[in-house]
Amino acid sequence: MEIRRYQQSDCKELAELFYNTVHAVNANDYTKEQLNVWATGQVDLDKWNKSLQEHYCIVVSEDEIIVGFGDIDKTGYLDRLYVHSNYQGKGVATVICNQLEQAVQGNVVTHASITAKPFFEKRGYRTVRKRQVERQGIFLANYEMEKER
Repeated sequence: MEIRRYQQSDCKELAELFYNTVHAVNANDYTKEQLNVWATGQVDLDKWNKSLQEHYCIVVSEDEIIVGFGDIDKTGYLDRLYVHSNYQGKGVATVICNQLEQAVQGNVVTHASITAKPFFEKRGYRTVRKRQVERQGIFLANYEMEKER
């Protein structure tokens, strides 16, 4: 596995990985309707690229294929963490999280999906509150979680 910083040329592949991961990995915890509003397949690549460049973003690849990525901003907000469905449970998210958490001072906060909540709990995050996020009139549950350091 190769671990490196995000590059602008990664953006389209990351958007596709995001879409495919949400629809494959989160399907047991969310309805098809919820998955469709969460990951529509219509990502604004310019906005994503700008956001990923402003944040500290790590990309993990294997055999030239991106298998996971994650990003964190300067305030300690861990924004995105997605791992290809074929690479779940192989330590990819752990490698990414280790690097992201080390990149900032102080506490780390994330909005974890139902699916990701156990992963973050194992890393020492505690649930601050359950949230209901509205997208196009559809509500999705997630959890505001914090790791105190």
